[in-house]
Formats: sequence, C-alpha cells, structure tokens
Amino acid sequence: DSKDSLHKSSSIPALWAVQHHYGWCTPQGILQAAAVMGVTPAYLESVASFYDLLRLEPAGTSQVLVCTNISCWMRGGDELLDAFCEATGADRGEAGHGGGLSADGDMLVSGFECLGACDLAPMASVNERYFGPLEAADAGTVVEQLRNGAEVLPEKSLAKRPLPGGDEDQENEKVADLKGPNQ
Repeated sequence: DSKDSLHKSSSIPALWAVQHHYGWCTPQGILQAAAVMGVTPAYLESVASFYDLLRLEPAGTSQVLVCTNISCWMRGGDELLDAFCEATGADRGEAGHGGGLSADGDMLVSGFECLGACDLAPMASVNERYFGPLEAADAGTVVEQLRNGAEVLPEKSLAKRPLPGGDEDQENEKVADLKGPNQ
C-alpha cells in the first residue's frame, strides 16, 4: 500500500526529530512519533536500532565521531580515536563498537566506519560539524573547547575551508551556518 510506504519513508526524519528534541530516541518520543505516523512503536524502534546515528540510549550532550575507514585509518584514525578516548576517559572498546561515554557522561566518543570526507583524513565529526585533518594532539584541545563552550578548532573546520577554485579568503557559504538534523 502506497500510504503505508509513505508513512514508513518518514521514519528516519521523525526519529531525527525525536532525537533532536530529547537528545536521544526515548521510548516516550518513539511512542509519540508512532502515534502521529500511524506505525507501531516497535517498527520505529527497529529503524532506530539499525542506524548508527540514531541513539536508543542517552548519549551525552556532545558527540565526537572519529572516522576509522581506510583513508582515515591509513593517516592515523585509530590513533585519533585512542586520543579522544584518553582525553575524555571513554572506554576504547566501547568507543570502537558503537560508542563510549566520557567519564562524566557528557561526551560520546565513537569510531565511525565512514563520514565521507576522505580529503580531510584523518577527521572527526564534532556535534555534526566536520574537522580535519586532525592530529592526536587535537583531541585534548577539542575536549577542552567543548567543556568550556568555546568554538572548536576554527582553523580545521570544514566550514572555514576555501571553495574549490575560489578565493582562498572566501568562506564557504554552503556549510558556514548549516548543521545536521540534530542541531
């Protein structure tokens, strides 16, 4: 039925909205979204459990996703993930398998298979903004900046990179003020 397909195709945006509102896909948020969409809560929970960027448990107020796919791995992605774990106190085993929380529970650190920014290798997504190339020493700086509410590594932000073939002093307007669906 096309109506059923339409409802199901809205599942990911609905779950993003729930996660944006609550910080994670809470049982109450899933119930609310399911009622509005006309699908079962079990269906939405199955969708949320499938996608790495949707969380079924609290995940801290800041999220650091370190790319560990081949381009980043070859340029030090695993060492970068190690450094973020050390800087936050997150368990490295958990970080490598779905995400680990910092010792204070405020930051999620996770290795991520591919963030699609191989030209920035090694790189990380910090609260849905891309940064790179990064060095292991940058991890401590990022964590300190997040804890202090400061701007994160402005010199290594994708938003500050010049447009291809354009004026190097020109800010890339396409990414300067945009955030992902959680922001």
